[in-house]
Amino acid sequence: MKLKKGDVVRVIAGKDKGTEGEIEAVFPDDNKVIVAGVNVAKRHRKARSATDKGGILDRAMPINASNVMLVHKGKTTRVGYKVAADGTKQRIARSTGEVI
Repeated sequence: MKLKKGDVVRVIAGKDKGTEGEIEAVFPDDNKVIVAGVNVAKRHRKARSATDKGGILDRAMPINASNVMLVHKGKTTRVGYKVAADGTKQRIARSTGEVI
């Protein structure tokens, strides 16, 4: 998976199309990511103790990684890889060729 935790992405498909947010979690086995403020669902939570309150909470749910694109310098771009001269693998923005 070419996306990482902390990347800023824009949703390109679905009910939250056009929304930008930071990736909070990545699930490479399922090809899904959790983006802050995107695909928010209501979840009921039971109180576990007297001090811990229950209630209805908003929770960000996973979204398929194919429905988001990385934002680099204000524009969406695809992500590619390039092997540097010292043999390390670097992520690059396909639109500009710059290292991310």
